Amino acid sequence: MDDKTRTELEAAVYRRLVEHLRARTDVQNIDMMNLAGFCRNCLSNWMKDAAEATGVPMSKDESRAIVYGMPYDEWRKKHHKEASPGQKAAFEKSSPRH
Repeated sequence: MDDKTRTELEAAVYRRLVEHLRARTDVQNIDMMNLAGFCRNCLSNWMKDAAEATGVPMSKDESRAIVYGMPYDEWRKKHHKEASPGQKAAFEKSSPRH
């Protein structure tokens, strides 16, 4: 497989992942962090890092809007739930790995 094709496939996979996460608003970021070690915010940070590495200016708000499909504050108001004591405990236990 050539590099161009691989990059196009990787981009398609990323877009599908982002669309999946936008649809699964029931899955909270802390759940993702506890199970997978990354969350929507991580993806947005990676997007910002990649943009900056190629000389494309991007703010944190811009990168989050790309991942969340809307401004982050709007997403939080619509979908964010306070973490349970169990979720917080699991995060503290696994946080050195993050």
